Amino acid sequence: MIIGVLKEIKVAENRVCMTPAGVEVLREHGHEVLVETHAGVSSGFSDTDYVNAGATIAATAEEVYLRAEMVMHVKEPQPSEYALIRKGQIVFTYFHFAASEELTRAMLDSGAVCIAYETIVGADGSLPLLTPMSEVAGRMAAQEAAKYAERTQGGRGILLGGVPGVQPATVLVLGGGTVGTHAAQMVCGLGAKVYLLDTSLDRLRHL
Repeated sequence: MIIGVLKEIKVAENRVCMTPAGVEVLREHGHEVLVETHAGVSSGFSDTDYVNAGATIAATAEEVYLRAEMVMHVKEPQPSEYALIRKGQIVFTYFHFAASEELTRAMLDSGAVCIAYETIVGADGSLPLLTPMSEVAGRMAAQEAAKYAERTQGGRGILLGGVPGVQPATVLVLGGGTVGTHAAQMVCGLGAKVYLLDTSLDRLRHL
């Protein structure tokens, strides 16, 4: 199979859907990997890194869509890409269809085979492609909370961990799922006083 790796074009999206190590694994299984030029730059991977792993570099997204049997993104295809997706082509990415009727209808009209990362379920019932992103989101939430507590960001000038003679911040985390758990772990690590609320008593006992 020819698998295409696309550069992200959604605003503020700097991730890449496949690392050079992923290319190596696919090549070992007999697949051809086509990577759009500069797809991995924002994640620290150069075109040379991908070439060394066995990928072929494509000059444009149009070339990737034209040649690949399956295309991969991190985020959902943007409106400028809808016309490039052809019938029967596999599109593998985070879709979150419930959030966009326009995207859902565009994919239905395209006739593509859409596989959403967030719906992939492991043998143990876990969500292996969604869980890591939730972990990142929780940890980043703690960083963002610390940033916006600063006066320069419009906050009250609170240091989450406090200092000798100054009480640490009190942080309330809503929800004890993957995002909430990792956010709580981060702010605990910074020395804040943390409260976590969840509707599941079993989950609270676990935590």
